[in-house]
Amino acid sequence: MKAAANKGAGVRVAIQGELGSFSHEAAERMLQRCTVVPCVRSAEVFDRLHRGSATAAVIPIENSLAGTVAEHADLLVAHDVFIQAEFLLRIAHNLIAAPGVNFNAVRRAFSHPVALDQCRDFFRKHPRIEPVPFYDTAGSVKYVVAQRLPDAVGIAGRHAAREYSGKILKAGIEDDKRNFTRFFLIRKAPRRAGQIQAREGRATFASAYRRFIPRGANKTSIAFKVKNLPGALFKSLSVFALRDISLSKIESRPMRGRPWEYVFYADFLRGDDEPARNALRHLREVAEFVKVLGIYQAA
Repeated sequence: MKAAANKGAGVRVAIQGELGSFSHEAAERMLQRCTVVPCVRSAEVFDRLHRGSATAAVIPIENSLAGTVAEHADLLVAHDVFIQAEFLLRIAHNLIAAPGVNFNAVRRAFSHPVALDQCRDFFRKHPRIEPVPFYDTAGSVKYVVAQRLPDAVGIAGRHAAREYSGKILKAGIEDDKRNFTRFFLIRKAPRRAGQIQAREGRATFASAYRRFIPRGANKTSIAFKVKNLPGALFKSLSVFALRDISLSKIESRPMRGRPWEYVFYADFLRGDDEPARNALRHLREVAEFVKVLGIYQAA
């Protein structure tokens, strides 16, 4: 336990959003005693990694209700970073106000649009309360407490209430109690690693990333683009089926700057072992490009 508590000591971890956000909570759960660096934009998170002003970053990549965070998926492909771990955080939304505010006085609820959408039943039951989109869940609590708004609340996690000394008026107002967000812990990759793995093969890639692959890694995330030929996707997926490798996720995203072309994102349940290496070697023969985004232990 002591080793786990110390593994994040002194590590500067960039997150998108304010202190007290779900990303803040996930960062502290993944790297105890780390220093969290809040960023306004997701691009700033990746820029901090590139410049070295942050040692690591924690980003939400997928919500069990809202799906993939598209911007973060695009940024993982565009930047030389490596996924080192994943974490599943239970998302519980709470109505948080400035001290002294009474629930009966509340007429507005600020929060991120995704959070508001996940509390639709609450707004149906309380039609007098208007949902107001805001840039961040924790930021909404910071705002209503700092302004001491008498008729407004923020919707966020308990972390935000503690961070800004807010008062929880109602807890657990989300529609679905099985609401989880999947977070990635990412690090800056070796320079030009993306080009190295595409040009020189898996062996060079694995040695370059060896210090980033945790013991017990049993899951891999990749991005790949198939050639515009009949059966190209079938051939790409067959490299995993032939080796009894289970895909836990696959989806496509449009390529930025290349209309009507798509990148496939896939997770498969193998680490850095011989079947996985052979599958990726085979995939490179039939795909236009392949990028290994990370090898880590499944949450």
